[in-house]
Amino acid sequence: MPAMPLYTDLADELSDAIRRGALRPGERLPSVRQARASRQVSAATVFQAYDLLESRGLIESRPRSGFFVRAARASAVAEPLAAPATPESTEATEVSIGDLVMQVLGSTRDREVVPLGSAFPSPHLFPLRELARCGARALRVLDPERLLEDLSAGNERLRHQIARRQALAGIAVDPDEIVITHGAMEALDLSLRLLTRPGDIVAVESPTFYAALQALERHGLRAVELPTDPREGIDPDTLAQVLSRHRVAACWLMPNFQNPLGSLMPEERKRALVALLARHGVPLIEDDVYGELHHGSRRPLPAKAFDTAGEVLHCTSFSKCLAPGYRVGWVAAGRHAAALRRLKTLTSLATAVPSQLAIAEYLAQGGFDRHLRGLRRQLATQQAQMHALVEAHFPAGTRLARPQGGYFLWVELPEGGDALALHAQATALGISLAPGALFSAFHADRRLRRSLRLNFGHAPGDARIAPALAALGRLAAAGGTACPNPAESAQSACR
Repeated sequence: MPAMPLYTDLADELSDAIRRGALRPGERLPSVRQARASRQVSAATVFQAYDLLESRGLIESRPRSGFFVRAARASAVAEPLAAPATPESTEATEVSIGDLVMQVLGSTRDREVVPLGSAFPSPHLFPLRELARCGARALRVLDPERLLEDLSAGNERLRHQIARRQALAGIAVDPDEIVITHGAMEALDLSLRLLTRPGDIVAVESPTFYAALQALERHGLRAVELPTDPREGIDPDTLAQVLSRHRVAACWLMPNFQNPLGSLMPEERKRALVALLARHGVPLIEDDVYGELHHGSRRPLPAKAFDTAGEVLHCTSFSKCLAPGYRVGWVAAGRHAAALRRLKTLTSLATAVPSQLAIAEYLAQGGFDRHLRGLRRQLATQQAQMHALVEAHFPAGTRLARPQGGYFLWVELPEGGDALALHAQATALGISLAPGALFSAFHADRRLRRSLRLNFGHAPGDARIAPALAALGRLAAAGGTACPNPAESAQSACR
């Protein structure tokens, strides 16, 4: 992604200050002369930044007075609420969702389908040509002996680059505890296999990422689901109650921009979570694949940052933030690193070397943070656009999450809504969505039945998105049981 001009950097800095409350509604921004002097930029740059903020609806110009922070328009749409914990909802549950996942996700592979149900961001958001050039350069100077030396742990240069980035973000990770994997899913799956045996209980969020449920089902494990707040994630007090009632072998949680809710656990909750698990001797498998996709000024710390006992296995990848399809992930496994490296050797032996070399070269060149800034801006813009479209077209009583990162929007339909029925009818129009039933093994909570996840990480400028959301709104208003024209093709429905 090309470097952004100075005025966009200034506009984004001020946008973040407004979001954080450092600049309050009605407060006057620095004059153009003041901003020019303090920022060491031209007056034209300041004017362009203020024009951009005005176009975003964040500030307003007042004749002969200057620029002021605009009062935020109150949203008519409430946020979803976490389901209360009950003895029934936190019982250990056998997991069986594989058929439903394959049925729902099969349509997202079709390019003609509007990808609102996809689990992946658009590849158009990533510097794939530059990565290819980096890979070609790295392969030209490859030392063949390194192919054997780097097999199970992964490329040494890449592991040092990762550890360096983690240190700059406030996370102490030794390169030797990092194991490079075939994407984040292998990192997560290896961690799960290392820590559990068939029949064990694993604590997960509710709703949770369906691939976590698939992994539990595949390995013969049982799930205990923790009610998860769409804003702040799980409550450590609820987890403490679960740990007192069940012998939990491990937790699989996503504290940063949880999939599907988009929730961000506050740092004090993360600290309490890690301390609680350490007291009980329960390891944490932390899925942090969306941590780099924050909309604020600073990457939120993962739970790993508070781990002093080596019991947090921090799993993430480059797939969501840099290189989709390259399948390069890793796990910082703490005291479990040696055992996890052995398990990696016994299963897949190694991760593809060319992908590792390309990413290591790209990181060494220093353009990653510039790419991330542009990617975050684009995703934040697309989230705001989708939020506005859902608010405009979906029926009264719809609830909407307000994520601070990632690229998923969690929608809760009004009483009587049926997301599975909505999915079936939307599919007939060439529109995909991910119904809430995908994200839980415990189906007693009716709100999951009427909830859905939408993906706002689509290709920039995709003209199909707005008509597709309008069509979904009409279907939702009809209760998800009527289709305006089921025979209509995806192209005509969403043109």
